[in-house]
Amino acid sequence: MTPAPRKRRVFPFTAIVGQEEMKLALLLNVIDPRIGGVMIMGDRGTGKSTTIRALADLLPEIDVVAGDPYNSSPDDPDLQSAEVRARAEQGEELPVEPRQVPMVDLPLGATEDRLCGTIDIEKALSEGVRAFEPGLLAKANRGLLYVDEVNLLDDHLVDVLLDSAASGWNTVEREGVSVRHPARFVLIGSGNPEEGELRPQLLDRFGMSVEVRTVRDPELRVQVVDQRTNFDSDPDSFNNAVQTTQDALQARVVAAQRLLGQVQIDDDLRIRISGICGELDVDGLRGDIVTNRAARALAAFEGRTEVTEDDVSRVVACCLRHRLRKDPLEQIDSGDRVVKMFCKVFNRSDSGDRSAFELALAA
Repeated sequence: MTPAPRKRRVFPFTAIVGQEEMKLALLLNVIDPRIGGVMIMGDRGTGKSTTIRALADLLPEIDVVAGDPYNSSPDDPDLQSAEVRARAEQGEELPVEPRQVPMVDLPLGATEDRLCGTIDIEKALSEGVRAFEPGLLAKANRGLLYVDEVNLLDDHLVDVLLDSAASGWNTVEREGVSVRHPARFVLIGSGNPEEGELRPQLLDRFGMSVEVRTVRDPELRVQVVDQRTNFDSDPDSFNNAVQTTQDALQARVVAAQRLLGQVQIDDDLRIRISGICGELDVDGLRGDIVTNRAARALAAFEGRTEVTEDDVSRVVACCLRHRLRKDPLEQIDSGDRVVKMFCKVFNRSDSGDRSAFELALAA
């Protein structure tokens, strides 16, 4: 069956100039969603929203059970709603349709009912039945959930969001209706540190953190402006011009997802990763786990089945800097403390050159 043509005209991922750290962190989370999402902190107008929408458009379509509001997988019980699972257990052949990976924006003014779901009032009045109306968490299942200005989000919504992100499920109890459905999504948050602090428990739930800054180089700024102008003038021609590059990156991501299960990380590297976390006094074990997963995803993305010391050096700052006990003089740690500890544990000289510790796409 020929997939339906894409309806959205989205600026292509491979045409985005700069912001390499943000782009690769997002790709690693798509390769292994268990990393736990990305917190993007930085200046306004640096292409955060554009990049995230472009990522959703880059990804290949997924197979879902036709008509299911939760994007249920036709063959994975952990990604199926209760209704779909019951149908599958009865031996019903589930109808399948391709669907673009969902990308859901969570607006700051959203209510808890809009996020989690609520009672379908129309059905209750017209048919006299208590039916559930799915919310944004249902729509985001198997996709991306983006929260812009996450540092301004109400605390009660943050708590709901974190519970779902951690468990992969959303449970709703409303007026005698009890619903539990899968909510597996890559959580992406963005914000400007100048506009408000983030609770430490919220920061810790994000697998990786990246910083984005306004491009200062005049030639790069002109390139960004020209790219955007050309896209706005003729989106179809612009997209067609980079389609080959888009297809190549999509194929690379799919290959990495398949290879991930074969990637190994030896005991010595894992002990040293935990040594860095211990020396930095990182609370809990989430930092150890995320660093291991990110290093494996990076190796898979580059087509390797063995994690190297260089893989760890490239991801370690993004995985740990937001988990450190806060320096009162810094809004968010730049990663220098992590790099210094890496050099100590791995017996490297700290020359001040940070190029080996940058998360960037390999040439």
